[in-house]
Amino acid sequence: MPAVALKTASKPLSRAVREDLESWIARGRLRPGSQLPPEPELASEMGVSRATLREALRLLEDQGLVTRTRGAGTFVAMRPRVTNNLDANFGVTDAIRAAGMRPGYEDGGVRVEPAPEDEAVRLGLEPGADLLVIERVRTADGTPVVFSRDLLPASLVERRPELRERLVRGSIYEMLERSLGIAIHHGVASFRPVRADRVVAAKLGVPRGTMLLYLRQVDFADDGRPLLSSHEHHLADAFEFTVVRRGPGRRYT
Repeated sequence: MPAVALKTASKPLSRAVREDLESWIARGRLRPGSQLPPEPELASEMGVSRATLREALRLLEDQGLVTRTRGAGTFVAMRPRVTNNLDANFGVTDAIRAAGMRPGYEDGGVRVEPAPEDEAVRLGLEPGADLLVIERVRTADGTPVVFSRDLLPASLVERRPELRERLVRGSIYEMLERSLGIAIHHGVASFRPVRADRVVAAKLGVPRGTMLLYLRQVDFADDGRPLLSSHEHHLADAFEFTVVRRGPGRRYT
């Protein structure tokens, strides 16, 4: 690898080193699964101390871009990790963009199905009412990270049939707001670990039985109407979730 000249007048040296290594990973000079050179060699090549390099590697590890194993070395992670804050309502597209990656999809499709009883309850519909069902594999920089199944009342787009394909290609939140003037106010979500069944494993390209994070969410409009029921299977090693835990406030006098 060629040496890198670091300009650090306005930021910590470790951060500049991290950004250079991050750029190498993004451009494919350090490929997923590859091992970084030994610390003395890499520090010398980059013109920094080993302490500075270790701090930069720690920052990359916190981002999920590298893994470090004592006695084995430092490796580029097989998949980048997307970080989400659980106290904010997020869509997969926005989460991937916020991580600095390119959102995309593959194996997408949209169809109309009668609402089963449980989905009818979630969306405030009569059982058997028409639902639009959007299924797709969501990708980050071309790598599959989520298999999603989103359901919304077909009546929302019955006068705009051209919107059906747009629902597959991008953010449903953006389509609802920009094309229909409907903003999502909040969502109610639940999470649990599951193992990939045959169908989901094939969609995400992982072995059957792989541990995933399953998210089920209902999104509501400003007027309280439930608009969207989502079922998402997230690759556990592709996402990192954080939550703000607030204190109890003043409870004693």
